[in-house]
Amino acid sequence: MRFIIYGTGAIGGTFAARLALSGYPVIGIARGPHLAAIRDTGLTLRTPIDTHTVALECVGDPGEIDFKPDDIIFLTMKTQDTPAALARLRAVGVNEQAIVCAQNGVTNERFALRLFPNVYAMMMMMPASHMVPGEVDAFGAPKQGILDIGRYPSGIDDTATTIATTLSASGFAAYADAEVMQNKYAKLLMNLSNIVRAILGDGEGTRGGELNRLVRAEGEAVLKAAGITIGDAGAKDPRRKSFMQDQDIAGVERVGSSSAQSLARNASSIETDYLNGEIVLLGRLHGVAVPINAQLCRLAQELISGRVKRENLSEAQILADAGL
Repeated sequence: MRFIIYGTGAIGGTFAARLALSGYPVIGIARGPHLAAIRDTGLTLRTPIDTHTVALECVGDPGEIDFKPDDIIFLTMKTQDTPAALARLRAVGVNEQAIVCAQNGVTNERFALRLFPNVYAMMMMMPASHMVPGEVDAFGAPKQGILDIGRYPSGIDDTATTIATTLSASGFAAYADAEVMQNKYAKLLMNLSNIVRAILGDGEGTRGGELNRLVRAEGEAVLKAAGITIGDAGAKDPRRKSFMQDQDIAGVERVGSSSAQSLARNASSIETDYLNGEIVLLGRLHGVAVPINAQLCRLAQELISGRVKRENLSEAQILADAGL
C-alpha cells in the first residue's frame, strides 16, 4: 500500500509528512517553487508540538508515477482544480485505485465517480496553512486533524477501515463512517464563512457576525429544502476537545482559512463557487432565495480578478448589495 498525495499544500503536505514520518511509502504531487523546495530540502511540517523536515519523493505530474493497483490516491487540491487532476489520472492509466476526496465541499466526489469506481469521501477538521515553498503549518494538537472517511455515496469497506487505521497511527484522529457525507455537509455549512472571514478578518467582537449568521441560515434552509441530512461535525464536535484543539505555533503568523490563503497568495482562482456556490446551486434548484451566498460568490471572483479590494469592503456594504 502506497499513498499518492495529489496536491501537497496545506492539507496534502500535512498528510504526506505525517504518513512518511510513520514509515509509510508516500509520493507527493506538487508544482512550481513548492515542488522545487521539497525536492531540494524536503518538506517541513510545523505543529504546536514539534517540527519535522522529511525527505519526500515528489513529482510534478501523475505521468511520472508508475501506479500500482493498491495505491491510495488522496485528492487534496482545491475543487476548481479537481476535474483537470482527475483527467490526468485517467490519462496515465489510473482506474481501480482508491480515490480519496480529502477536500472541502461536496462536489469532488461526484466529479470523481464519473471517472473512477472506487471513490471515498473524507470530512476533515484540520486547520493548516501553506504560504512558503517547502513548508506547511498544521495548527491542530495533539492530533493534527479529525477525519471521517467512507465510500461514496455511502458505506464502509476494508479500504476505508485501513485508511482510517493508518491515519490514526500517523498523528490524526480518523474514523470509518458509512454516512460520511452527512458530516461533509455539516463542514460545508462551516466553510460558508471562509470567504466572509477572508474579506472582513477574524477580529474581536461582531465583525462579520450578522453576515456569518445570514450566510449559514441560507445554507441550512437550502439543505432542508433539498432533503439533505446534516451530521454533527462542527465547532461543537466533542472530539475537538479530546483530540484536536486549534493552537498557535510559535513564530508562525496565522493567515486564516483556505480562502484567505488563496487571496494572500494572489492565487488565480478561489474555491468559493464550490462552497457558497453549492448553496446557490441548491437554492436555485429548490426555489430558495440565497442572495447572500450569491453575492459572496460574485465578490470572491472580483477579489481574485483585482476589480475589488478587500479594504474597500464592509459588512454593511455587502448586505446592502445583496438587497438586505
